[in-house]
Amino acid sequence: MFIDQDTTMRIRIINANTSAAMTDKMGVAALNAARPGTEIIAVNPASGPITIESHFDETIAAVGVCEEIRAGEAAGTDAYVIACFGDPGLYAARELTNAPVIGIAEAAFHVASLIATRFSVVTTLSRTSIMAERLLHEYGMGNRCRKVRAAEIPVLALEHEADASYRLIEAECIRARDEDQIGAIVLGCGGMADLATRLSASIGLPVVEGVAAAVALAESLVTLKLQTSKFGDLAAPPAKPFTGEFARYSR
Repeated sequence: MFIDQDTTMRIRIINANTSAAMTDKMGVAALNAARPGTEIIAVNPASGPITIESHFDETIAAVGVCEEIRAGEAAGTDAYVIACFGDPGLYAARELTNAPVIGIAEAAFHVASLIATRFSVVTTLSRTSIMAERLLHEYGMGNRCRKVRAAEIPVLALEHEADASYRLIEAECIRARDEDQIGAIVLGCGGMADLATRLSASIGLPVVEGVAAAVALAESLVTLKLQTSKFGDLAAPPAKPFTGEFARYSR
């Protein structure tokens, strides 16, 4: 937990995987991007995948994200950031709260589109490149992204082989700069939250990191007093019984 004592708003950063080290990294990135007076609370689910590198991982992780939204509602939270580049459980999370909920992929794509006419994404694995491409089209950003590139590193390597991972990511960013005719790069993994400034200085292009982008957007929505619409599909889920291990969701 990272707290500024002169709190004006409270933002909950939800790392969708269960890596505490990655949660701490994202919390620091969020705090560095936040305005003075914003309280940053960085959390991760108690149960779920240690990293998120498949559709199955994302589906399991979405339950943990919803649990953290429920906990945040009980604690009093002004906005939420889902700090995984697949934005797992984003729409379900928005159903569970009136507060803004920002996914880091959606945030990064929009911010990159404001500073460049075209951008590329550099992510971890080829299979997650396909997942990022799906999100680009879902968010209406498919025509703004030139290419989704994979450095071919597992997510945990960002923690355990940091130097080697950075070199592979940097090399892919350089290839994107030289080959893709772009003006900016989006980092396609929440575990890269500490790399944007270093990479931007190295390659000479703006590098957008989703945690920081999402925090800035969340703060703006709170300041504008804009909340998640409850008209239509993002209204609270209809009350119904749940069975088995999900009985706790019965209403």
